[in-house]
Amino acid sequence: MKDWLDEIHWNADGLVPAIAQDHKTGRILMMAWMNRESLALTVRENRAIYWSRSRGKLWRKGEESGHLQKVHEVRLDCDADVIVLQVEQLGGIACHTGRESCFYRVFEDGAWKVVEPILKDPDAIYHAGHRHE
Repeated sequence: MKDWLDEIHWNADGLVPAIAQDHKTGRILMMAWMNRESLALTVRENRAIYWSRSRGKLWRKGEESGHLQKVHEVRLDCDADVIVLQVEQLGGIACHTGRESCFYRVFEDGAWKVVEPILKDPDAIYHAGHRHE
């Protein structure tokens, strides 16, 4: 039997981009990277686990913030090089800035405009110096 992980077209660094999308609203919450281990663990544990390129280790979404992502479905695109996770975002905050989504800026009149409120102060979410999510 073919290993389902072998069907994914991993990049030169052994990673694949993963988009987290709210399973109810369809809102794009964030994008992060996954390696074979993080994707296999995500499927096994039914929670989003990514690969942190900056830290060079597995990143269990919510391990510091408490804002876990419960996975409802995992999809692979037609070119087998992008993953979409349908998730339930616990706490309603996916971004380390304290916003619902990482995509909170809109290009208007030649500049990036912030169009979403901070739902919770990042300093109240993270311990000092641990803003990696």
